[in-house]
Amino acid sequence: MTTALNPNQTTPSPFDLDNEDLYKAWRDVKLESHPTSLGDLVVEIDDPRKLTPPELAAIMERLRKANMAVYVGNTGDDPDRGIPHAIARQLDLRRINHNWLADDDGLTSLTVIDEGTRNHYIPYTDKLIQWHTDGYYNKAEEQIHALNLHCVCPAAEGGVNRLMDHEIAYIMVRDADPDYIRALMAPDAMTIPARIEAGGIVARREEAGPVFSTDAATGALHMRYTIRKHNVFWKDDLLTQAALTCLGNILEGDTPFILQGRLEPGMGLISNNVLHDRSAFSDDTDHKRLLYRARYFDRIPGTGITDVYPELVG
Repeated sequence: MTTALNPNQTTPSPFDLDNEDLYKAWRDVKLESHPTSLGDLVVEIDDPRKLTPPELAAIMERLRKANMAVYVGNTGDDPDRGIPHAIARQLDLRRINHNWLADDDGLTSLTVIDEGTRNHYIPYTDKLIQWHTDGYYNKAEEQIHALNLHCVCPAAEGGVNRLMDHEIAYIMVRDADPDYIRALMAPDAMTIPARIEAGGIVARREEAGPVFSTDAATGALHMRYTIRKHNVFWKDDLLTQAALTCLGNILEGDTPFILQGRLEPGMGLISNNVLHDRSAFSDDTDHKRLLYRARYFDRIPGTGITDVYPELVG
């Protein structure tokens, strides 16, 4: 389970506000090696269902540097739902989130839905989706730590993603003011109200929690965030509000660490649930956008602080 300013921390963590020396050492290594172009994340592969050892190693290299990788496979517009499942198995991601709008196999088919329950939720429309991490409304014990998006068919126009490693966002906020991080690690920093269905039934309880938190065993950073203005309540104090303004300015600012691109047929994004958004898009008769989304309760093994920076935290 992930908790803010974790009192059970067993591994030295650069995200510990009381360990400035470790933070600075990690920060310097992280910034020096971090990609500043989407092309730096791309790994060309043959069949994503059967990654070769060099292909898997190349994907892991990017995940370890930037918490994300983009694969370009040869499957094109093949709608085989086994592709993202196979990717997950090869990365040792086992605990898929069967969220309430997912399909029977745990995947979510992200495509425009014109009627029914899904039509009321932005991922199933062609509208802009603002900066967020997935599953920010989940309860604490079911936070989303890994995400896979696999493209079957892009939109005719639009549907571009911006991506930002949440560890880089942490660095930029902490460098602006460490107290901003302290505010965003508060257990009541961000609250998602309960979802009430017809008849007053509570379908999802109110969920309060931090924006940034760390894992006790690995020291890894987790981020729970949405920039949306509605259906989210922020702690109403000056420091939290200043921290949110700082983070918002970073996400909408001019930094080389915000990467941008669009998934095409046979491409996929694998990440430790990094910050991302999606531009509005439009379909036509030959291009109806379809992506498969898989969310996992696990962080991708081999990408934690102790895995990537053993010389710093060992």
